[in-house]
Amino acid sequence: SPAQKLVFNRVNGKRPPLLLQQISAPEECYTLAHEENVRFVYEAWQQVEQQLDGSQSEESTCGPVQYVEKTPNPGLKNFVPIDLEEWWAQQFLAKIENCS
Repeated sequence: SPAQKLVFNRVNGKRPPLLLQQISAPEECYTLAHEENVRFVYEAWQQVEQQLDGSQSEESTCGPVQYVEKTPNPGLKNFVPIDLEEWWAQQFLAKIENCS
């Protein structure tokens, strides 16, 4: 089952001071160049994924190659990737607790 997501409800309808600071911050604006770069990377990655899917079914020797370690690093045997959303939620809760 997927990990449960944290839901933050206001206590007594009050906002913590941290949220008020975030709301008053100016919004990020993206330039045309930024949007063009994002579109370029997205489209290029879509092509790589399509080529990978095609090469797996056809045993093709040209095109992208997916890297797989033949001998894994023993130091990474117990490595567990971090759940970044969960980490940010914990940081957010810790800041709220420190403000109280």
